[in-house]
Amino acid sequence: MSSVSLFTFLFIFLQYFLPLISTTTTQTPAPALYVFGDSVLDSGNNNHLLTIAKANYLPYGSNFVQGFTGRFTNGRTIADFTAEFLGLPYSPPYLSMINRGSVPVTGLNFASASCGILPESGSTLGKCLHLDEQIDLFEDTIKSKLPTYFDSSEKFSDYLSKSIFIISTGSNDYMCNYLQPKFFNTSKIYAPQPFAQLLIDALSPKLERLYNLGARKIVMFEIGAVGCIPAIKREGIKCVEDKNQLVSYFNDGLLAMLRNLTTTLKGSNFVLGHAHWLGYDAATNPSKYGLTNANNPCCTTWRNGESACIPFLKPCPKADKFYFWDGFHPTEAVHSLIASGCINNASVCIPVTLKDLVNM
Repeated sequence: MSSVSLFTFLFIFLQYFLPLISTTTTQTPAPALYVFGDSVLDSGNNNHLLTIAKANYLPYGSNFVQGFTGRFTNGRTIADFTAEFLGLPYSPPYLSMINRGSVPVTGLNFASASCGILPESGSTLGKCLHLDEQIDLFEDTIKSKLPTYFDSSEKFSDYLSKSIFIISTGSNDYMCNYLQPKFFNTSKIYAPQPFAQLLIDALSPKLERLYNLGARKIVMFEIGAVGCIPAIKREGIKCVEDKNQLVSYFNDGLLAMLRNLTTTLKGSNFVLGHAHWLGYDAATNPSKYGLTNANNPCCTTWRNGESACIPFLKPCPKADKFYFWDGFHPTEAVHSLIASGCINNASVCIPVTLKDLVNM
């Protein structure tokens, strides 16, 4: 066996199989990482669903040690960088684990590309797991699978309260719903601000449901700067500001809602991840962050840069200098920027950084 293949084997063993055979949590900043959301965080759940929203082929994963896994980028995601910071294996996609006899005690990923907060968002692309369905699967996991690892319900509750939950959702309620008037009538029924409030009102009880299932440390990321992505903006235009304003209504309401949940739900810590302003700043001032191209996708995409990567075509040679991987999603470099900001920078994740959250 070559040194490269041996390394890959050991990496996969440590990431996926070691957590399955361990029945005790290790001394890490948090015992587990649970991930919910959309394609920004999906690590392979859509591979198992009847949908065109898939990324289980090259050039996706070109810079990832496991290759193309279903991540919608060239390498690691925010969730992966968070796992590394916590000293945990990458949270595997839930749908890849359901036929196994056990699940890892170090966390799972329930995120599903093209879905959102509203059940209908993304439905034109095929099956995906909207947020309520993801929480259903988490509930089944903590009721039927995980308790066997713990000696008492108190220890299990303590484990859940110390685990980190990260969520990134809502962009598809715009991209695959509100901004698709041919398929959905939401933009005809709701003006931008009432629609944003509709999403906030739908999201709040879902987050409270996670709390009632035992979650206490929850990081909820804003919707990013959708007006800056290649699929939306025109050539020569940095960002379409009216599209950014649309999601800003949601982001503004999100901050107030998370503060209210932290105040009303005893022992909870809801953290807001400022993905919008940081992503916008990087898109409009790329050199500030070591990027040289914030206009074009690194991979060759369908529809002249406005869609998913065309299978098996070679991407640009320096992906770490590009903001966008395909017509919708950022490169590993931008995932790293947001993750490291949340971990260390109190202006990115508020009211506390992830580093502080794990010690609370």
